[in-house]
Amino acid sequence: MDSKRVLRSTLATMAAATALGATTMESRTEAHAEARTEAHAEARTEARAQARTEAHAQARTEARTEARAEGDQTVVHENVWEAPVIRVRTWRTATRPRVVKRLRTADPQSRNKDIALDHVVRRSWSYRQFQCLDSLWTRESGWNHRAYNSSSGAYGIPQALPGGKMQGAGHDWRSNPETQIRWGLTYIKGRYGRPCDAWGHFQAHNWY
Repeated sequence: MDSKRVLRSTLATMAAATALGATTMESRTEAHAEARTEAHAEARTEARAQARTEAHAQARTEARTEARAEGDQTVVHENVWEAPVIRVRTWRTATRPRVVKRLRTADPQSRNKDIALDHVVRRSWSYRQFQCLDSLWTRESGWNHRAYNSSSGAYGIPQALPGGKMQGAGHDWRSNPETQIRWGLTYIKGRYGRPCDAWGHFQAHNWY
């Protein structure tokens, strides 16, 4: 009886060990299978990512190639920001621009003064000198370039005596006020230096 019990106990132990080993092997097999599944899944994910990267790279390369072929200097990037389209419009109006015209001086005397002022400025004389000249030639001729003194024969704005003296400044001395002014200023500079000195002499002697 004891031998049978021992044998039964031994067989039971061996059966338990065999069952345990089978369970362990089954667990290991399932673990390996699960590991292989996860590995395959990761490999597929990596493959897809690499494929997308390569596809994007190829797309960029093709875009650059097309841009160069078309002569376009645009650089292609991922997530390119496109500038808004700016539309330029031309507005037209029926209103004409206001043109400011320089008014001509109505009377010849004022025009002659403008000419004289221009020549005074060219000679770098001060406005004070022009005021003296204005006083002098207002007394002599009233700035009339056709003024003629029948008693003395003086002529023109500066009252040149005789009037033919002004021919050296231009053959149009009888009718051109600028020719007379140019001659008169040359005369004043040579004899008195400046218009204020000529005006002072006139005030003292009633001639210059």
